[in-house]
Amino acid sequence: VQLQASGGGLVQAGGSLRLSCAASGRMFRNNAMGWFRQAPGKEREFVATISWNGARTYSAESVKGRFTISRDNAKNTLYLQMNSLKPEDTAVYYCAAGRRAASSTDKEEYVYWGQGTQVTVSS
Repeated sequence: VQLQASGGGLVQAGGSLRLSCAASGRMFRNNAMGWFRQAPGKEREFVATISWNGARTYSAESVKGRFTISRDNAKNTLYLQMNSLKPEDTAVYYCAAGRRAASSTDKEEYVYWGQGTQVTVSS
């Protein structure tokens, strides 16, 4: 499985961005997907996860009500809609494919990772 994240950029606080993650391979449609982020000097942290069919989603408390994860299995694409962005959301955002169908917040449950896309939110 290959994952290609895109959609990052520079945005002012309060603005919006939509990240996309294009996936190749059959695994995408049968497995959970997730978004993680890593800020400079910090560990990679969980952002949001979605089950294989999109029926279940879960987001970190820090982004609940602002970020929405979704997927289009027909297009092999994962999305992260980010609204009301804050400077503390600045990080490199990574998409990842899980080893199971059920969603997970544990990065150890993800076996394939995209290259990351930079999101910078200015105050």
